[in-house]
Amino acid sequence: MCQSVLVLQTVNIGYVSFFFFTVILIVVSVCTATGAWNWLIDPDTQKVSFFSSLWNHPFFTISCITLIGLFFAGIHKRVVAPSIIAARCRTVLAEYNMSCDDTGKLILKPRPHIQ
Repeated sequence: MCQSVLVLQTVNIGYVSFFFFTVILIVVSVCTATGAWNWLIDPDTQKVSFFSSLWNHPFFTISCITLIGLFFAGIHKRVVAPSIIAARCRTVLAEYNMSCDDTGKLILKPRPHIQ
């Protein structure tokens, strides 16, 4: 029993450790939004061609290409999948008076007293 609990805890920690993918996605999204705002409020954007305006705003161009590349690499699946797996593990563990926190640590709940 003890080994299976440790294996379950290791699997949970492995799945929930994809937290840094969420941070990467948030940072690149904020950089893209900031660059887009600067790109849109620039008065020269309306006067020059599309490619020239992208050339004049390298921060937006690089962050946008990075965001598109991350989505093609499947980062959106890596961000959503751990939360689904953790929720399913919590559902199964609830039957055995156990749960897990957001870091994947196993929580043993006290047994209910039957009177």
